[in-house]
Formats: sequence, structure tokens, C-alpha cells
Amino acid sequence: MGGARFFAEAPNLRMGNIFVWSFEHVDISGGIQASLAGRYATALFGLARDEQQIDAVTRSLDSLDAALGESDDLRALVSSPLVGRADASKAVAALIPTLGLDPITGKFLGVLSANGRLGELRNVIRAVRILASGHRGETSAQITSAHPLNDRQLAELKAKLKARVGREVTIDAKVDPALLGGLVVRLGSQMIDASIRTKLNTLAQAMRG
Repeated sequence: MGGARFFAEAPNLRMGNIFVWSFEHVDISGGIQASLAGRYATALFGLARDEQQIDAVTRSLDSLDAALGESDDLRALVSSPLVGRADASKAVAALIPTLGLDPITGKFLGVLSANGRLGELRNVIRAVRILASGHRGETSAQITSAHPLNDRQLAELKAKLKARVGREVTIDAKVDPALLGGLVVRLGSQMIDASIRTKLNTLAQAMRG
């Protein structure tokens, strides 16, 4: 049976009288459908694809991701359980023109806030990047490092990963200070853990043995 059929928490999510998100009959890969964020991401990507707005939506999501990284207030808005849905919706409506988000992404944010799911935003962004990469015939790699990587380091990693898989690779970079140093690379179903934390854990286990 090709693809996967699923429903999110509701078959359709309506924004106003005309904007409808449908979660039925969507073909996706990589187990994205297993998570709530993945289902939202699939709905967003499906509409962007149908409307030929994938580039516009991914640019808007990149802007949102950058803003989340820079603004404590925005992170609090999407993650705090103390922010009610009505207040969150008002804040999101004001944010859309400020960041210059495209109409599809703007309406999608309204859906997330109306359903109290803004906490899933960063996971949605990552899942859409994976879907967009697959649509373009690329492979998406998630790189987690203890410290932010500069443009040169990211370019070198991208080139090495491209040589490994034989196709273009898009990189989703994250920072996790708990790694202490090194990298964790997730490429499809593969994971390469070259973090100092894991090396120290391995050494500790060897010493106990």
C-alpha cells in the first residue's frame, strides 16, 4: 500500500470561512506521520506544494526559526503554557507582517495558535524542511553541535555529506551545549555520533568493565 493515510486531531482545521487544512490521504516518508508536529508539517507542505509556494513557505519558516533563536519573547510566546490561545492568536497576527511571512505560513500560524499548538512550531519547521528536501531530490541532515557552526564549517560538512550520499544535502543545524564538543549527525535513518559526551560515556563504561 503506497504512502500512509492518517488523521490529525481533527480531519479538517478551518481558519475563517474559506481556509481549510485537510489531513487525509497524504503521502509522506521517514516516519514523519508518527508525530503531531509531522502531521501539521505535512498539511502545510501539501498546501505549499499544491499552490506552488514551497520556496515562499520555506523562506518564511527560515525567518521564523531565526526569530525564535533571537527573541526570548517569541520563544516564551510559543512555549509558555501561561499564554492563552486568544492572546497567542493576537500576538501571532501582529508578528506576521513584522517578519514578512507569506500568506500560507501566516494562516498556518493562526491555525497552530488557535489549536494551542505553537509549542510544536520548531518541530514543524524541521519536518517541513525534510519534506521540502525530499521533494527537491535532496537529502536532509540534522547536525547537532555543542557550539554554533560558522558558514565555512557548514559548507565543509555539506560537501562531505554530499560525497557520502551522492546527492545534494540540506542541513538543519542545532546547538546542544550538553554534547560538550564534537557533532551528532542524523542523515535519514543513519546517525553518526562523534560528540565528546558520547566518547566520555564510552570511556567510562570501558573503565567499569
